[in-house]
Amino acid sequence: MRPAMRICGVDEAGRGPLAGAVYAAAVILDPSRPIAGLADSKMLSEKRRDHLAILIRDQSLACCVASASVEEIDAINILQATLLAMKRAIEGLGMVPDEVVVDGLHVPKTSLRSRALVQGDRLMAEISAASILAKTVRDAEMVAMHERFPHYGFAQHKGYGTAAHLRALNDHGPCPIHRRSFAPVRAAARDWES
Repeated sequence: MRPAMRICGVDEAGRGPLAGAVYAAAVILDPSRPIAGLADSKMLSEKRRDHLAILIRDQSLACCVASASVEEIDAINILQATLLAMKRAIEGLGMVPDEVVVDGLHVPKTSLRSRALVQGDRLMAEISAASILAKTVRDAEMVAMHERFPHYGFAQHKGYGTAAHLRALNDHGPCPIHRRSFAPVRAAARDWES
């Protein structure tokens, strides 16, 4: 009997925020140890995501979370930085998958057979698992950044452009983890520098 294909699911967290790195996760699930309740990370409560992240790390055949920095985002743009984070996650697996399936429209350049799947985080357990890992790691990082830069409320909005975040950006100017290539940050930086 042929062994089951090793499918690697890949997803990102943090493409849209005005601050912080972009994260990606790659996961190869173990067919003999299914994880109940996997879903798109945005559909799950924070508590549920945190619980599932532990199970994913414990029960998957391989998983890796990687990131691309704010500096990389500003230098090469958010799409290219996201693909870079995905490539790093795939290469960090420690196991070579038979196929890589990436949520969305784009796939990173690797030597592996890869395809994109729109709404993959709702359609494939491997991508759901990757979305949960990427989001939980990024959220934890933004909570840590809140300790360093408390004026901005990163623990609450995780860097997204909420009204409170935009107010803080205007009141205090950008901090080192703000993405200068994003228009609201660029505008706030201009106001602070003038």
